[in-house]
Amino acid sequence: RAGHMLLVGVGGSGKQSLTRLSSHLCGYTTVQIVITGTYGIADFKSDLQNMYMKAGVKGEGVMFLFCDSQIKSEKFLVYVNDLLSSGRIPDLFTKDEMDGICNTLAPKVKAAGMRNDAATCAEYFISQVRQNLHVVLAFSPVGDDMRARATKFPALVSCTTIDWYQPWP
Repeated sequence: RAGHMLLVGVGGSGKQSLTRLSSHLCGYTTVQIVITGTYGIADFKSDLQNMYMKAGVKGEGVMFLFCDSQIKSEKFLVYVNDLLSSGRIPDLFTKDEMDGICNTLAPKVKAAGMRNDAATCAEYFISQVRQNLHVVLAFSPVGDDMRARATKFPALVSCTTIDWYQPWP
């Protein structure tokens, strides 16, 4: 199980290549957002919803590769911080969307011997997301951005395993 990782190293050190390789070896789908001129928080939220559905409802292994160059807005890190710390992102799904998720998961919740109510179903969904969604943050240590972000969003370092990548010989 890959867990959540913060990979730190300068560009060209192999962070993304090794992440893709390990994801493939584990049989996970690698997801990386594509930043465009119009990509915003709504798009990021939609991408997270898709990952949550694959990991939490379908039970698929998903490796979310997120680079510091993709942080178009600091609000992205609010979502990432919540994802890393608890898996619960407060406004990710509407009540109607969560009801649909619970209806889909009802047989699995019942088979697990759990009560089939909204709260239990939501807990089951998050537990599946936490089991199947793995986050890899590929950040550069150059400059003050990483330190400032780690201070502002503590789960970036407290809820990850940190690997420092040095130049390859």
